Amino acid sequence: MNWERIENVGQLEELKKQSQEKPVLIFKHSSRCSISSMAFDRLNRNWKDADFDKVSPYFLDLISYRDISNKIVQDFGVYHQSPQVILIKDGKAVYDNSHMGINYGEIMRKVEG
Repeated sequence: MNWERIENVGQLEELKKQSQEKPVLIFKHSSRCSISSMAFDRLNRNWKDADFDKVSPYFLDLISYRDISNKIVQDFGVYHQSPQVILIKDGKAVYDNSHMGINYGEIMRKVEG
């Protein structure tokens, strides 16, 4: 699966604007956490090509870009966790979950709902 990478704080404003047209999903990943790797792998295995038409997926390596992770907390009012998924619609976080709570089916229900 081809996730877009978030590598600068300025991208968050772009994501907010983009979420006005189509939901944006951010996956916050810690390369130091095996649960994070498992959750990301599970999400990738379930992802379908048609999902790209429904939601734009973004990947944040929070070890390398902790400042961006902190800005996500400020901008979207979500408590920092890792791993974590955050779904953004109309510039606002409408759903987040972490660790083993990251579930493809639940994410897609929120995207479509």
